Amino acid sequence: MHFSTRSARGMVVAPHHLASEAGLAVLREGGNAIEAMIAAASTIAVVYPHMNSIGGDGFWLIHEPGKRPVAIDACGKSGAEVSPALYGKAGLKAIPARGPLAANTVAGTLSGWEHALTKSAEWGGSLPLSRLLEDAIEYANEGVPVTVSQHDNTVGKRAELEPIPGFSDAFMPTGVPAVGSRFRQPRLGQTLRQLATNGINDFYQGALARAVANDLQRAGSPITAADLRAHRAEWVEPLALKTSQGELFNFPPPTQGLASLMILGAYDRMVPSSADGFDYVHRLVEATKQAFMIRDREVTDPAFMTSNPNDFLQPKALDAMTDAVDHAQALPWPHPSAQGDTVWLGAVDSAGRAVSFIQSIYWEFGAGVVLEDTGVLWQNRGSSFQLSGDAKQALAPGRKPFHTLNPALCQFNDGRVLTYGTMGGEGQPQTQAMVYSRYAYHGMGIQESISAPRWLLGRTWGAESTTLKLESRFSPSLLEALRNAGHDVEVADDFDPVMGHAGAIVRYPDGTLEGGADPRSDGRAAGF
Repeated sequence: MHFSTRSARGMVVAPHHLASEAGLAVLREGGNAIEAMIAAASTIAVVYPHMNSIGGDGFWLIHEPGKRPVAIDACGKSGAEVSPALYGKAGLKAIPARGPLAANTVAGTLSGWEHALTKSAEWGGSLPLSRLLEDAIEYANEGVPVTVSQHDNTVGKRAELEPIPGFSDAFMPTGVPAVGSRFRQPRLGQTLRQLATNGINDFYQGALARAVANDLQRAGSPITAADLRAHRAEWVEPLALKTSQGELFNFPPPTQGLASLMILGAYDRMVPSSADGFDYVHRLVEATKQAFMIRDREVTDPAFMTSNPNDFLQPKALDAMTDAVDHAQALPWPHPSAQGDTVWLGAVDSAGRAVSFIQSIYWEFGAGVVLEDTGVLWQNRGSSFQLSGDAKQALAPGRKPFHTLNPALCQFNDGRVLTYGTMGGEGQPQTQAMVYSRYAYHGMGIQESISAPRWLLGRTWGAESTTLKLESRFSPSLLEALRNAGHDVEVADDFDPVMGHAGAIVRYPDGTLEGGADPRSDGRAAGF
């Protein structure tokens, strides 16, 4: 059973306890929230390797007391040689989900770390990069115990991943690793040590970039050294939504942060009396459907969008979306959905500065490609592109893929600040809505809001069906009421990992911190 964590100085939440502890140690040494986040993010890229990697993308929301949050987009683009013709020559009618041709976008997350360190320096941050990567390097070289999650995902995906270049050598050198056995990644440890010595930009423009590009070419990926050199993270303005409880912030396109805000904007207009009945579940599910239809129609690489996402957060637009929700009957579903494997991490330091951060390789184990010399597992985010030129997510050189990632933050009217988020692809906006609404509107504590029974509309994280899945802790009478309203209900396990790994930290006006971590993960909220 997870209990909320309370502290007064600093706190880190991550879905693996070693990552939380790495970040907390940095806070104890006087580091700030960004420095703690880089320590936690680098560590979790090692200790939760099936969920994320330095070969993926990342997105940051950064908050300073008295200021509006700022955001970092560290999303990699498709390579300059990545086009529909590339796949046509290979005899493919769609981009494969695994393998070298799925590794078709630049890994951007490291550039986001470097970008964030410029803000850290403005705050007086002075811990060297070698200190921030210290735990990650040690765990890569000395090893960590294999989690149930890593073992189960390796078993479940073995057939499709075993033939992929580098996968077996990295993740199954002597077969599927047993739970609790020591898992080492010495080549990744050496790469992290090189970053600590030469700086993060070495990954994009230095000796490490040349090694990575050679590895990618040898594996058969179309990403080149020129693509790595051309990549840049960028500061962007978060999306914002004022509600009755406070102002919510989330990430703009190419992420689905717009959907997360629209769901809560609609819920703010139709809050039921409690969070444990038909009205609560049904209204949020139906708001999700409305938001997802707009998301799928509108959201893509912002350079290719024809609409302004802020228009959908205006009162008139949210009123219309809310009016479209039938309070008694389910809208027919399914609708196209997306998988996703991601980690959300949060940190708050003693000055009240907060970070909401997401790092992802898309599916579990990403493209499955582990680079031969550098040990980096590469993402498959670009497999979400479509080869049809008139598709919303049409493949083109130098284009950002659609992202399910969306770190969240709220500044409440009473002065509280909540940083929160989750992994889970299509489930991210849904889980965010559950955690936030239970805490903000219905008086539940932050850990209680995370631990409470959850649902998932659609298919994500290994689930093939497009039903409305509800954890079995919901009452039979509620399940029956949902079926009678037209929902295609499927019962999941008590604490089913398909529901995502959520986390949150609340900073109260007096500086007290309260954090919660997901019992569906291996994580914890660590504070002092």
